[in-house]
Amino acid sequence: MTVRQTTLIPAVIAGIIATTISYAGPLVIVFQAARSLEPSLVASWIWAISIGSGVLGIVLSWRWRVPVVIAWSAPGSALLVTMLPHTDFATAVGAYIVANLAVLAVGASGAFDRLMKRLPSAITAAMLAGILFRFVIDMVGAVPSSPLMVIAMILVFFAGRVTTPRYAVVAVLVTGIAVTLVGDGFTGAIGPPRLTLPVWTTPRFDWAAAANIALPLAIVSLTGQFLPGVAVMRSAGYEKPDARPIISASAIGSILLAPFGCHGLNLAAFTAAICLGPDAHPDPARRYVAGIAGGVTYLVFGAFAATVLALFAALPATLVAALAGLALFPVVSSALSAALLTESERDGALVTFAVSASGMTLAGLGSAFWGLVFGLGIHFLQAFIKTGANGTRHTLGR
Repeated sequence: MTVRQTTLIPAVIAGIIATTISYAGPLVIVFQAARSLEPSLVASWIWAISIGSGVLGIVLSWRWRVPVVIAWSAPGSALLVTMLPHTDFATAVGAYIVANLAVLAVGASGAFDRLMKRLPSAITAAMLAGILFRFVIDMVGAVPSSPLMVIAMILVFFAGRVTTPRYAVVAVLVTGIAVTLVGDGFTGAIGPPRLTLPVWTTPRFDWAAAANIALPLAIVSLTGQFLPGVAVMRSAGYEKPDARPIISASAIGSILLAPFGCHGLNLAAFTAAICLGPDAHPDPARRYVAGIAGGVTYLVFGAFAATVLALFAALPATLVAALAGLALFPVVSSALSAALLTESERDGALVTFAVSASGMTLAGLGSAFWGLVFGLGIHFLQAFIKTGANGTRHTLGR
């Protein structure tokens, strides 16, 4: 194996881990939303969001040479938990299409890009840190349930950060699985692999569903996923591509796959951070391999959706929590450092961090959105007061 091939291994592992964590965590929300559906429709839903995420991640990462990580809308899934049981599935599919047409209109217009360029970097870094901080907390919270496994994973991680930082997360994964195998911690029968076939549902369009499902779905996708997703990329130093091609491609893919159950594809936020940092690869220009590896993993998982569901159901929740928290620890550290670097922006940044980390929901919108709103409110207020005191005009933005 050549040196060039060897140096790409951490990027490949980062992509696989990012996709694995997506299944082990946010997929649970999809199960909750789909509890009123037939098993064949649930399997088709998982197939659609997996294949869509994989194809888009591979194509966009290769096209822009940037680790573009695509996932399904977790806030959208949470929204559907209360709506799907009271809605005909064909009508819900029609609402998915309407929602993603709205997302496509916003993305293609360039309005989203103009908004992102005016956000102060300290605020976006604080939002990223707040979003990811709960995973670090969950890691610590997993210690009482499986102290031997979680403490072993933590010790291996921080020792690896000193000796072989690029392979620290890989060592953590191996340690967690090894301790689990010794302790017989896997539960449930997985069964033989079998391919999943998608199921077509002809969409039915309804104005009430458009108002009750499509509009909220579009809003939470843009504010709860694309906004933090783009912020994660910018915080990692990737100014290209603009959000326009990513949002447009994601919306088009979502529309095409909606009849098979896809409710919405978008930029990943916390899992993307695993692929965007130096632990994936020291050279930012080569981290795109992580995006491609994650996309290929999506395709494999999607093709065997039913088997994958059984596999992840057998994984201990504490292993997943510890793996996610440790993989994201360096990203949280860097984001917090960037958020608090400039003294004049610390108040707004700290408010953004606190609200984003709180997990609060208000008016159907998540903590990432309100973290930006409250943090920018403090930022603008203090800038306005300083402008009046200095008698000068203040230009907001980066």
